[in-house]
Amino acid sequence: MSAPQSPETSDVPTLLVKIFGKDRPGITAGLFDTLAAYSVDVVDIEQVVTRGRITLCALVTEPSVGGEGELRATVHSWAESLKLQAEIISGTGDNRPRGSGRSHVTVLGHPLTAESTAAIAARITGTGGNIDRIFRLAKYPVTAVEFAVSGCETEPLRTALATEAAEIGVDVAVVSTGLHRRAQRLVVMDVDSTMIQDEVIELFAAHAGCENEVAEVTAAAMRGELDFEQSLHARVALLAGLDASVVEKVRAEVRLTPGARTLIRTLKRLGYQVGVVSGGFTQVTDDLKERLGLDFASANTLEIADGKLTGRVTGEIVDRAGKARLLRRFAAEAGVPLSQTVAIGDGANDLDMLNAAGLGVAFNAKPVVRKAADTALNVPFLDAVLYLLGITREEVEAADVHEG
Repeated sequence: MSAPQSPETSDVPTLLVKIFGKDRPGITAGLFDTLAAYSVDVVDIEQVVTRGRITLCALVTEPSVGGEGELRATVHSWAESLKLQAEIISGTGDNRPRGSGRSHVTVLGHPLTAESTAAIAARITGTGGNIDRIFRLAKYPVTAVEFAVSGCETEPLRTALATEAAEIGVDVAVVSTGLHRRAQRLVVMDVDSTMIQDEVIELFAAHAGCENEVAEVTAAAMRGELDFEQSLHARVALLAGLDASVVEKVRAEVRLTPGARTLIRTLKRLGYQVGVVSGGFTQVTDDLKERLGLDFASANTLEIADGKLTGRVTGEIVDRAGKARLLRRFAAEAGVPLSQTVAIGDGANDLDMLNAAGLGVAFNAKPVVRKAADTALNVPFLDAVLYLLGITREEVEAADVHEG
């Protein structure tokens, strides 16, 4: 029950009618048919069904036909006839106004325990926030719930909950409330170890017999221990002499992250534009763009001459700064404000992009990235990003059924 108090209802007598019991068709219509006989106005209404049990709350003005006592008796009689329970509370006006500063707090657990839920709720309260509503977004493959919070600003709430989430082992995302949450957006993802499960350069290196050496350098670069451009040139040099036919083999070896197709398909249905930026290679990202219907794709390009990889890259290097620059370019081309962009990545070379976006999501990321990003997801399903945007699992599945 969260409607703000208005001048028309702030001082008038009201009744809060609460109905509990086993759900069945017709309960909501039956309650309001009963109330209609007393010519009440509906001030607020909320209903939830959990495991087949209904909780229906209606805030109405005092009856203008008949009296309050008669209304109470009639509602209780109606409820008993359906084996429901009724509670009616007299009062004045609507709900008190919600505090300034409103946020959506999305909590994901695998599983979501009572202990972790208690810790998150306590931290919200300790930050000065009030939980106005709680709503389940998904029950599998992870449990995702959303808290509507008022009374504290988004940034301090995000900071407090990030600390709590790290301690108790759940994923928490905090975004400010507003129309922008449902507006058209641009989502830009890293590729290696984000949209796909692999590091593309390691797939090439396996064909060159230097996979372990390349993997060590890649891991150090993603942790932020090495300059990305220098490490890129060093790793690519080890691929010199590979036959160009290896490109098709690597494309066939690429494994999408679980949930990647669902994420992209759902975002496209909602009118979002989706792109990828990668420190990997256009020989793979161009193929992904075509296969998945992406709007944008940019990466480094392996130089090929006389049917062989030369061990060099051509064109502008896509490094940490380059990814942020490309995010801005894609946003400008898409006509989307930077504040309406979402960036997803896992490595240190994604940090500038994550910080530049309206919402930066660290996906199964290195510790340095988790600490710096707006939010972190540590579940193995990329489509969990949808829950951060307020999209429920039921909406995703319904769209899949509708589109066949």
